Amino acid sequence: MPRLLSRVAVVLLAVATGSCAALFPREVSTAERLAVFPTSGLPLDHPVTIRWNAYQVPYVEAASDHDLAFALGLVHAHLRLAEIALAKRLSQGRLSELVGPFRAPAFDKAIRTLDVRHAAPAIVAAMPAGTRAYLQAFVDGLNFYQAQMRDLPPEFAPVADEGGQELQREDFTLEDIVAIGHIAGIDINWFPTIGLMRQRANADFETAYARTLQAGSGPTVSFDATQTSAFFDLLANSIRSGSNSFAVSPARSASGHALIASDPHLGVMLPNLWVMAGYSSPSYRGVGMMIPGTPFLAFGRTPDIAWGGTNMRAAHTDFYDVSHLAPDQIVSTTTRISRRLWTSEETVTRWATGIGPIMSDTMIMDGATKPGEEVAIRWIGHEPTDEITAILNASRTSTPQDFRAALKTFALPAQNFIYADARGDIAQITATMLPRRSFDVLPKSIVLDAADPAMRWSGILDPTELPWALNPADGFVASANNKPYDAEPGVPVGWFFSSDERIRRLRQLLSADDTVTLDELKAMQRDTVSLFVREMMPALREALDEAKAREIDPAFVDRLAAFDGDYRVDSVSAPAFEAFLYHLAPRVYGVELPENLPAYLSSWNGFGKAFAYDLKNLTAEKRIAAIRASVPLAASDAAPYATWGDMHRLEVAHALGAIPVIGGRFVYADVPTGGSRETVFKAAHGFQNARHATRYGSQARHVSDLGDLDENYFVLLGGNDGWIGSANFLDQIELWQTGGYIRMPLRPETIAAEYPTVMTLTR
Repeated sequence: MPRLLSRVAVVLLAVATGSCAALFPREVSTAERLAVFPTSGLPLDHPVTIRWNAYQVPYVEAASDHDLAFALGLVHAHLRLAEIALAKRLSQGRLSELVGPFRAPAFDKAIRTLDVRHAAPAIVAAMPAGTRAYLQAFVDGLNFYQAQMRDLPPEFAPVADEGGQELQREDFTLEDIVAIGHIAGIDINWFPTIGLMRQRANADFETAYARTLQAGSGPTVSFDATQTSAFFDLLANSIRSGSNSFAVSPARSASGHALIASDPHLGVMLPNLWVMAGYSSPSYRGVGMMIPGTPFLAFGRTPDIAWGGTNMRAAHTDFYDVSHLAPDQIVSTTTRISRRLWTSEETVTRWATGIGPIMSDTMIMDGATKPGEEVAIRWIGHEPTDEITAILNASRTSTPQDFRAALKTFALPAQNFIYADARGDIAQITATMLPRRSFDVLPKSIVLDAADPAMRWSGILDPTELPWALNPADGFVASANNKPYDAEPGVPVGWFFSSDERIRRLRQLLSADDTVTLDELKAMQRDTVSLFVREMMPALREALDEAKAREIDPAFVDRLAAFDGDYRVDSVSAPAFEAFLYHLAPRVYGVELPENLPAYLSSWNGFGKAFAYDLKNLTAEKRIAAIRASVPLAASDAAPYATWGDMHRLEVAHALGAIPVIGGRFVYADVPTGGSRETVFKAAHGFQNARHATRYGSQARHVSDLGDLDENYFVLLGGNDGWIGSANFLDQIELWQTGGYIRMPLRPETIAAEYPTVMTLTR
């Protein structure tokens, strides 16, 4: 133990002294950052031009696809090397090497048991030669940039060992890139499913089960802190997702051309989980958002088409009881986890079956299994899918039919793609692979019997076999993580979807105007109206009158009753409503605190579906008692907060903010924000009666008018450059807050004018 303490002391000293570049980084100008970019001695076929705008957003112009991919690798390493290096180690279950023995070994064991990288070798081997060559060039660019760096990113220093050695440079491989995509594609349905498994012994389980299915409940607010660690949150922030995406037909747009808008919702952290870029080569031309470490636009615009998407929450995982499998049907492999600040390694044994890995002894499933129950998962992520080829091919199409056909090998993460093109077509395309089952999984059982052949998958449907919508009569398509179009009979799309609040609100807004403008799409992305509140306020006002609540505190009740459901940052009524809900909701269900609410109300989605009905159906005596008890408590709680922005904050922190001791050094902004749990402008939170920070919401925004090559606008929460201290590390936060955007044009002459810093790369 003294040896361990001494090691911790040494590291903390290193953090306090030698790691000041990370904790107290000097400011670095855009010009200084670009000055370190390698421009000569590069393995290129032809010279490459990179143009940069003031936000350090690049536009890459290459004469060959190989050169484009290599240059994009350089760009990604320049802007986000630390982020990509962390994602690689995350996918390998190697966080313990960075943060030591705290809780990371349990996380690493879960990732290694799941084996996110399982299908990566097969995927790479089966890739078309063109895709593999393009991906190899991208990886070569990543590795070239990393090898020539004199100074590594500031994040490499806080995880130095006791000798001051920074995080080591490691070459990236094609399999690493595939695995990074699979981390982002981990099935978010595991969390509500495993939550239900933990409740199977409870007396009210059947009620919880039925209500959860009825609500389509999902992990839309946060994960239970008792079931996760700070390091598990790194994964959670990567995979939990909501989003809005919608398109308007030419007949409904003011410009006479199709319009599109997208804003993905993810865990709020720095660097942003997206990077902005544009590029052109013989095969590829576009602008938009890329996932750091991947060589394609995840959403954006080409001259012909634009696309965005939302997580489909598809049913592509099943849980199986494999307790009775014969020993010869289970294969074990053993690896060792190295732990920083620790003298020993930890041995991890992975147990796998023909169905999939046994996950019941990992932190993911803590408390979820019955005595003697061993649970394995069958997950589409273990199949040899190929999302890279799919998106590369889709970005070169010009019709909705071809776009859909290009997605044939796409599975992760399951997407409701929203599509628009220059010809005027709009579409919603479901893109994932769904198992063929001879049963309805969840209505029948949460954990299936592996010994029953009828419980096994009988095949897999690809995206070209799933439903889609093309040019609907009402002139728009929209998705907000709601249930998409049903697949063929007997093929359930999923069971856990977001509340329908956002999709209904989007439909309200899109239907309200026959000539929608691009500015109106921008305003829709920042809409803060809650339909849940608007729809329940009449009943709540009646209940307040019934309870004669004004007799207790007339000023507070007037403040509460005036709430119009709009969570504007300057709303004076929103804090009163939230404080009142905090105290009222538990009492409606016979408990005193929100954390003690029944299991089927554990997510906001389930609560939103049930609360108004349950309040109305209380006996008058219980309803009056609950309201009168809640008013004075809520009035006291709300009093310090004049506006919603005073109570509801946006905390913007680096991913290293999760690390014990030093994490607080990586919090960069704490600002008032509007929005709420299921408003279109999502800024999610749980039950609140005090100042709080939202850690989940809109990370990026995009709008385009398909009638003009230059009318493409994007913004990030944070900045495009992931280098701590860079002038472009936080420079888009104000734009994001105020509804501003950065134009990313496609006309060469406009690009030349708006990307004034020109860099030429040569051999």
